[in-house]
Amino acid sequence: MLRFFLLFIVIQVVLFGGELYGPVQTGLVIPWTATLARISAGLLQTFDPNVHAYGVVIQSLKNGFGVSIQPGCNGVEACIILIAAILAFPAPWKYKLAGIGIGIAAVQGINIVRVISLFYLGQWNMKVFEFAHLYLWQALIMLDVLVVWLLWVRFLAGHSLLPKFKS
Repeated sequence: MLRFFLLFIVIQVVLFGGELYGPVQTGLVIPWTATLARISAGLLQTFDPNVHAYGVVIQSLKNGFGVSIQPGCNGVEACIILIAAILAFPAPWKYKLAGIGIGIAAVQGINIVRVISLFYLGQWNMKVFEFAHLYLWQALIMLDVLVVWLLWVRFLAGHSLLPKFKS
């Protein structure tokens, strides 16, 4: 357990440090955030053709309201925590890679729901938007990370892939 915890911390430090590195920001994080805005706007346009995405901003052309997807709101940090937990856990590499792939998709899927809900909440009530943005969705995204990781560990246990721990 101590090995898992220490590896989990070290991997997070490395990945969060890498995320802050300028070329990683400009080459991966900012383009991903713009893609997240385009995906969210594309889904919103299904119901409202007056929604437009430019860069990291989603805006209503009807009323001018917009949300800007900033660091911490793009799901990257949540994915880093999930990746660190999966990599630190003793399991075969093919299952780690599958868990990371499926886990990132799950976290980003929920994050798209988050962005869309905040876009609508902000047009409806800014106090509710602020609460949902600062508290509710932060907790739900981290809960998503925990649930994805626990489901992955349960899958490993169900297939007898967990390591044998000494008591």
